[in-house]
Amino acid sequence: MATHRTRMLIIGSGPAGLSAAIYGARAMMEPIVVQGLQPGGQLTITTDVENYPGFKDVIQGPWLMQEMQAQAEHVGTRMMWDTIVSVEVDKGPPFRAIGDSGDEYIGDTLVIATGAQAKWLGAPGEQELGGKGVSACATCDGFFYRGKKVAVIGGGNTAVEEALYLTNHSDDVTLIHRRDELRAEKILQERLFKSDKISTLWNKAVESFEGDPASGGLTHLVLKDTVTGEISKLEVDGAFVAIGHAPATELFKGKLEMDESGYLIVEPGTPKTAIPGVFACGDVMDHTYRQAVTAAGTGCMAALDAERFLATLEFAKQEAEAAE
Repeated sequence: MATHRTRMLIIGSGPAGLSAAIYGARAMMEPIVVQGLQPGGQLTITTDVENYPGFKDVIQGPWLMQEMQAQAEHVGTRMMWDTIVSVEVDKGPPFRAIGDSGDEYIGDTLVIATGAQAKWLGAPGEQELGGKGVSACATCDGFFYRGKKVAVIGGGNTAVEEALYLTNHSDDVTLIHRRDELRAEKILQERLFKSDKISTLWNKAVESFEGDPASGGLTHLVLKDTVTGEISKLEVDGAFVAIGHAPATELFKGKLEMDESGYLIVEPGTPKTAIPGVFACGDVMDHTYRQAVTAAGTGCMAALDAERFLATLEFAKQEAEAAE
């Protein structure tokens, strides 16, 4: 067991955490990034990335995260292969965290970039056909289904928004919901029902995703009527699971403010939490956009605000010493 000290401790190593690390290292804060259970974040399980600025050709998600990590290390970031299991934020700064390894991490500032995970149905074929017809992000992958038949599974705001977005690429969008009414906001429902490109299947649950991962990918969905139990088949080229996201905020329950969905609450337009010196960036505080580029942007903001916070502390310390 060892103790690691830094001016900026970052928990999470997706686009938000690594962007914070790059900016923090360039500001001479010698950041430590604790990578967590999924180093690189959700992009490491994303194949084709076509919307990250700076690349005219399609790039691979894992490659992009490898490059971000290499850049962060090049400018002075220390990467730690560990998973944080407890944090102490109420007595800082400095802030303390304990890793699964038993190591202690102490940071004058704390940047939380633990991200969020899409919720999945857990139906057969879902995992095997992930990235091969099955997705959890229409904004990320809808472009690949131009002119094709697609389905969206869910009944809340996320599902309706995904279905509406997909009409930019497809004239044949089916919304599948296991109940007979939507949970989405009324204004979104009105837009959905007005669209002549979207049809709705009520009282249907996805039993399985069918296709061949090695060749053409997803071919159809097997559906079960939640009222009659009748089994049916829906041929689709793409299926988007839109039943929500779960932010990785378990560590901070009772320690930082969260909304009803578990996302960390920050001062509007900033990554600042209610505790001075603690910042949240990326999907852990963003339930609206959830894009790699917006996560990277908030990571940059967190690092800049952390630098200013430390400068303010140092100035206050000098003022106090001068007054003695």
